[in-house]
Amino acid sequence: MNIEESKSYGSAVLYGVIAIFIVALISSLIFSLLLRFTSIDEAALKFPITTVSFITLFVGGFISGKRRKEKGWFLGGLTGFVYSFIIFLFHYLGFGKLFSFDEMVYHICFFLTAMMGGILGVNTSSKSRSI
Repeated sequence: MNIEESKSYGSAVLYGVIAIFIVALISSLIFSLLLRFTSIDEAALKFPITTVSFITLFVGGFISGKRRKEKGWFLGGLTGFVYSFIIFLFHYLGFGKLFSFDEMVYHICFFLTAMMGGILGVNTSSKSRSI
């Protein structure tokens, strides 16, 4: 792999991770407004928050795969890994705690979901194919 390829991979992963954090920021704002201005409690939003999290990681992987148009499993997985690593750093450096077993399972599933998004992103790209 040469320098240009690694820059292209890095760029694709960066776009995916930025997309994940933008969607996460918007969805967090929406959920916080729902909690603040309605009588919904946090326990009632656990499933919707989890669902939106998985969709967000899928979209981030999809964007990474679509951007590079090859090795979607690798780019999606790398996008999911980078996201989980950033969350781990905030969790560890901010709270001084490691991931619990449940959080570890979530992040492994996030990784796999982003990987699936990357695979689909590559396969839906408009790359010309010769037969």
